[in-house]
Amino acid sequence: MTLTQLFIASISNPKKIAAFRLLPIGKVLQYVFLFVGILSLLSFVHFITGFKNDSSSIEGLLDYVENMEWILYPFAFIVQFIMTTLLLFVRISVMAFIGMFILKLRKRRGEYRHVWRTTAFAYTTPTVLSIFFLYSGLTDGWIFMVTTLICVVYLTLALKYYPQK
Repeated sequence: MTLTQLFIASISNPKKIAAFRLLPIGKVLQYVFLFVGILSLLSFVHFITGFKNDSSSIEGLLDYVENMEWILYPFAFIVQFIMTTLLLFVRISVMAFIGMFILKLRKRRGEYRHVWRTTAFAYTTPTVLSIFFLYSGLTDGWIFMVTTLICVVYLTLALKYYPQK
């Protein structure tokens, strides 16, 4: 399947999300890093526009930064890419751990690696919504709670297609 097909199926079909647990880990990581790249790029654009707006009130800082843009911006992008990768992988891992409890409650069979892959695809809709919520003015706490709840719902719907014990 192409990444576009995976994206559309992970938004619309929990049964396919459950089936994605059988995909090779390379395809799953490629999909996750696509989101990491998109989120890093959006974060970098937000950094550039926010930095220009915030630094205009400090005398001399804007002139100093304009002389160092060639090193500041690539370094900032690399740091944002690393932090976004770390944050997304931690969130997927924690949600997969919660998914293991959901499996036990529903008396289903599954390994952590399969639940992790399913969670990576179940986290698609919360990730897309968090991008929109960020620009809507919601606070980070509300965004985190809403996206976590949506991910748990998608994960619960997908895990019901796992085999029974």
